Amino acid sequence: MTPVAPHDSTLLALDVGNTRLKWALYDAPLPGARLLAHGVQFLENIETLAEGDWRQLRAPRWVLGSIVAGAGVRHRVEEQLEQWDAPPQWVVPRAQEAGVVNGYDHPARLGSDRWVAMIGARQRLLARGQRRPCIVVMVGTAVTVEALDADGHFLGGIILPGHGIMLRALESGTAGLHVPTGDVRPFPTNTSDALTSGGTFAIAGAVQRMWDNLRAHCQQDPVCLMTGGAGWKMAPYMTVPFELVEGLIFDGLLTIARERFGMAAAATAAAMPAHARPAG
Repeated sequence: MTPVAPHDSTLLALDVGNTRLKWALYDAPLPGARLLAHGVQFLENIETLAEGDWRQLRAPRWVLGSIVAGAGVRHRVEEQLEQWDAPPQWVVPRAQEAGVVNGYDHPARLGSDRWVAMIGARQRLLARGQRRPCIVVMVGTAVTVEALDADGHFLGGIILPGHGIMLRALESGTAGLHVPTGDVRPFPTNTSDALTSGGTFAIAGAVQRMWDNLRAHCQQDPVCLMTGGAGWKMAPYMTVPFELVEGLIFDGLLTIARERFGMAAAATAAAMPAHARPAG
C-alpha cells in the first residue's frame, strides 16, 4: 500500500478501548477544532478500516491516540494506518502534561484513557472559567472514578467492574443466577432486578464516595463529569450533581495535541492563504 501524503494540519484522534475503536478527524490539533469526520468500529473489525471507514478519509498530518487494548490490537491498528504518511503517537501518561500533574505512584502505569480523560476534563472546565475540583467518571467495560483538585493535581482514583463484568462474575461464581437482565428498582423483588440494581447502585455509590472524599479534601463541592459508552445507563441513578459529556477523551487528545503539534500547526496555518486556513 502506497502511503498517502498528509493534508495541511489535520489530526486523526484515536480512542482504542477494550471493546471498540473510536476515531475522529479534526482540521487542526487544537481544542475547539472543527470535526471533519468520525466513526466507531468494534475491535474484531479493525481490519476493515483502511478499505472501509477510512478509504475516502482526508489524509491526516498527525495521528494521536489513547489505547488500553494490548500490543496485538495496537499492531493491527497501525497496519491500517500505513496508508498515510503519519506515524501514530500513542499517549503514555507522564508526570505532568497539559496542566495536569500525575499523582500516581508510577505515572506511566496509569491507564492512558484515564489520563487523557482527566486532561480533557480540566480543559473543559478552564475553557468555561471554572477552577474547581473535579470528579471524572468513565463508564464502560470497566468504570473509573478519578479525583482532580482545583490546581489540576490528580489525587488518585478507583477502578471497578462495569455492569457486564459484574453480572458475568456473579453468573460464573454463583449457581442459579443465569437470568435475563432486569430493571433498576428501589426495592428489587426478583433476581434479575436485584442483579441489575446491585450493579447500578455499586457504581453510583462509588462515585458518591469519591465525591465526598474530594469535597472533604478540597473544602469545595467538586464538578462531576461522566463519560463513556454506558454513561447514559447510569445517568438516572446518580446521587451527585453531574454532567454527561460526550467525547471527553477526544477533548483530552486535542489538548495534548496542542502541546505536541501546536507550533507546527500554527506555522502551517500562517503559510496558507487566509481563505484556506482551518477554523480555530
